[in-house]
Amino acid sequence: MDPVNEANSAPGNSDAGSNRLTHLRHDGTAQMVDVSNKAQSTREATATATVRSTAEVLALLGDGELPKGDALAVARIAGIMAAKKTPDLIPLCHPLPIAKVTIDFELDADFVTVFATVKTRGVTGVEMEALTAASVAALSVYDMIKAVDKHAVITDIKVLAKSGGKSGDWTV
Repeated sequence: MDPVNEANSAPGNSDAGSNRLTHLRHDGTAQMVDVSNKAQSTREATATATVRSTAEVLALLGDGELPKGDALAVARIAGIMAAKKTPDLIPLCHPLPIAKVTIDFELDADFVTVFATVKTRGVTGVEMEALTAASVAALSVYDMIKAVDKHAVITDIKVLAKSGGKSGDWTV
């Protein structure tokens, strides 16, 4: 038997500190990790996504003058809603009591960076919620600018920082 999956044979085995794939059972099939024995703690994660476009489009975006309206306001709400829907979109994510979601934007000459921060008090982290929020906010920006830039690109979706939980705090 594969040693990676062998280590997963114990029910509820979710030791995040090892190299095991905790979402696989001993037979290689998917499972939702058992977090019932984990202690609650305050957990927070920040993720980012970048939407690249032209300087002209970014000026329209920053001034709220795109043909579809205020793209950043729409993207902010889309990101918040997405964080709350993460377990509906990512099959093995646990539903979490999300306490706070913030979506911020940083405009540059030819790109806008989305920052999504999600906070909870629970037994598992909110990295996936932050990634989902940043991704959907970026998708929403793309949707709002595609009428004036069909070549816009979404890039660099990643977690920047997380805090809380057994694995501790880290930043990129």
